[in-house]
Amino acid sequence: MASKLPTQLATARSLDSHGHHSKPKPSSLSWRTTLSSNGVVPSPLTSSNLSFNGLPKRSVLPVVRCSGAAVNLGPGTPVRSTSVLVVGATGTLGRQVVRRALDEGYDVRCLVRPRPAPADFLRDWGAIVVNADLTKPETIPATLVGIHTVIDCATGRPEEPIKTVDWEGKVALIQCAKAMGIQKYVFFSIHNCENHPEVPLMEIKYCTEKFLQDIGLTHIIIRLCGFMQGLIGQYAVPILEEKSVWGTDATTRIAYMDTQDIARLTFIALRNEKINGKLLTFSGPRAWTTQEVITLCERLAGQDANVTTVPVSVLKLTRQLTRLFEWTNDVADRLAFSEVLTSDTVFSTSMTETYDLLGVDPKDIVTLEKYLQDYFTNILKKLKDLKAQSKQSDFYI
Repeated sequence: MASKLPTQLATARSLDSHGHHSKPKPSSLSWRTTLSSNGVVPSPLTSSNLSFNGLPKRSVLPVVRCSGAAVNLGPGTPVRSTSVLVVGATGTLGRQVVRRALDEGYDVRCLVRPRPAPADFLRDWGAIVVNADLTKPETIPATLVGIHTVIDCATGRPEEPIKTVDWEGKVALIQCAKAMGIQKYVFFSIHNCENHPEVPLMEIKYCTEKFLQDIGLTHIIIRLCGFMQGLIGQYAVPILEEKSVWGTDATTRIAYMDTQDIARLTFIALRNEKINGKLLTFSGPRAWTTQEVITLCERLAGQDANVTTVPVSVLKLTRQLTRLFEWTNDVADRLAFSEVLTSDTVFSTSMTETYDLLGVDPKDIVTLEKYLQDYFTNILKKLKDLKAQSKQSDFYI
């Protein structure tokens, strides 16, 4: 039966213990604005004010200049406060935000890119799906009609240049939201992003925070540390399938959080007008190193992991090599996180003040031990059931 394990596991792991679809699997840029009653558009970026990675240099202050006609926000059909647009609705966090919003009675519209495989599960849940692409600004305005709040969970795909969606696309979305009178904008960022300008994605997140603050939209910025869901594909599944688990020798610690808890706290914050304009950081109950997570998975799975350790120095060297070629620059940007791994950074923060502000009991926040225990318990039970079913199908003549 050992040879059947990968096939059985593929079937059993389609849903984890929390109902998620498991997936293998995340200012130095200053921004100055000049605002008036007109819409705003960014001044063009030229080769003279771009850094080596294609982003504006830290010393450069691109000016947002005014153009276009003034927006008339006169009387009309009122926009309900329960009308939300979720951007990045098919992602690990986005789908939980959609699910939570629907459960709490919101009218949910999801912005998704046109794709060969439609996001039918969002429609099945009761959300409205609209096709648009942040890299094509002309597709954005129609998605915002009748929307009160935008919840921005989006990030670029691994194969895309980071700045295409996470910078250029987000600037276009925020400007459009401002011009069309969106009343609240929720932006998910990364904890400690202001401390790591050498990492393009963190650089962009911090710059986007500043741009959102400067443009004058009512907003909430939520910085995140890490998702528990990402650990399933990275560690839990390979251990069960007896495949290699890739790790590093880094001592960086991350306080992972269940995306269901993130979604729940987000909507509590959304309903609290006192939180408008604030920057919150959501952090799990405890920060973990890579090795500690692997050890926990080994204990819960009841078997040892085949760990392949990649020294952080190798990742840094690989990044330097990929920088030599234009066609590998996007890979180099992704490998930039190796710089964070060598910094002994702790992606965690005290949540005491945040819990008090939101009126949340810390005991209601899922710990990583509980999350993984539920996952392994359910998966191992399904594997046992599948094994029993396969035996019942054996016939002997």
